[in-house]
Amino acid sequence: MSLTTENPPPRLAWYGDDFTGATDTLATAAQAGLRSLLFLGVPAERHLNQAGPLDAIGIAGAARAMDPQAMAEELEPVGRFFASLRSPVVHYKCCSTFDSAPHVGNIGVAIRTLNRHINSAWVPVVGGQPNIGRYCCFSQLFAAAGTQGEVHRIDRHPTMCQHPVTPMTEADLRRHLQAQGLHRVAALHYPGYALSADAQDAALQRLLAQQPDAVLMDVSGPQDLPAVGRLIWRDARQATVLAVGSSGVVQALAAHWGNTEVASTLDMPRPADGPVFAFAGSLSPQTETQVAAASSYRKTPLDVRRLLCEPRHAADCAEAVLAGLDGGHHVLLHTQASARHADLDSLAVASATGDLVARIVGMRASQGRPLRRIGIAGGDTSSLAVQKLGIWGLSCQGVLAPGVTLSRAHSDHASLNGLELMLKGGQMGPPEVFERLVWGLRD
Repeated sequence: MSLTTENPPPRLAWYGDDFTGATDTLATAAQAGLRSLLFLGVPAERHLNQAGPLDAIGIAGAARAMDPQAMAEELEPVGRFFASLRSPVVHYKCCSTFDSAPHVGNIGVAIRTLNRHINSAWVPVVGGQPNIGRYCCFSQLFAAAGTQGEVHRIDRHPTMCQHPVTPMTEADLRRHLQAQGLHRVAALHYPGYALSADAQDAALQRLLAQQPDAVLMDVSGPQDLPAVGRLIWRDARQATVLAVGSSGVVQALAAHWGNTEVASTLDMPRPADGPVFAFAGSLSPQTETQVAAASSYRKTPLDVRRLLCEPRHAADCAEAVLAGLDGGHHVLLHTQASARHADLDSLAVASATGDLVARIVGMRASQGRPLRRIGIAGGDTSSLAVQKLGIWGLSCQGVLAPGVTLSRAHSDHASLNGLELMLKGGQMGPPEVFERLVWGLRD
């Protein structure tokens, strides 16, 4: 897809602030019937041409783990590229729990940086994603704890209220965003979606007359999505709209367009062809439950403190994993409880574990026995590991669970091209998600 041809612009362009969330939006767009591809950075012209015509173009990044200056540097070229696409909707995809802070993953910085190029007349912030248990009611964010778990207000969520980097201490997303530099945040609350389209339009226009920095849009359940999508698309048909939020942004647009069923072109994930390597770096209780339920794997513990301090520990872990894979076993490498120590640098941990994952995958490839399927649990680790693998793009292979995508890698290296990856956040997926990575979804 050359930008110099007469191809129509894609309907959607999105940037994911971590790789796991970016792949969820990839799957959401594919389920909506959009020809979609996720690039691992601003794409080169030759990779755009290899991709062919696309309805949705994504860029996977790591802005969620960056300070404001690094975020601005990351997003400047993204903004220029998105402006050149002329897509009706540009989506800044943040985590569905909005875990961010003034000093890291600052959503206000992202909006200001991208909007210098997009010049969106207004910035809708979509506050929920019902299919994974995220709801926004009267601007208050709620989230389920685990799959089909109890729903908590975000500041009382057992995991998010004590997140090691960005603890969520404020449930009102207006206040949460104001702390990140969006001083005037207006809100559309869900009872208004029951009004006529004209009344909804008038309510939005009254808010926009106040010139807010953003408009927070409730999503109390799937029934709200068509109205949210209509309000965004109404203006996007005239000029590009910068929308912020989880994959609920794309779900809302698809609901308005009428594309709410899984596209038939998506295959049901099949059993793996050969041994599977998985790494669980997330410290969430949900991931701990998933590791315990992974009965098909040979499990190898990783002491993160030793990984940071003893170079030999990485080599020992890599040797243990490779020995298991060479024996035809599925292997799950997982962090131990020592990783919860507050004195450990979370970014250093993510970088070191990402290096280790890339090392294992690369060693198998160099031996002429490339892995065909891997999985990584943990947002920052996923982002850093995949960046080091030599992959330039991902397409959607299938969906293992809501919020858990099985992607197919595109690479200039034959040993990596076609590699299947599951990248998931710590709270995503049912207890048996690692088993699904091995066996697929069986009827």
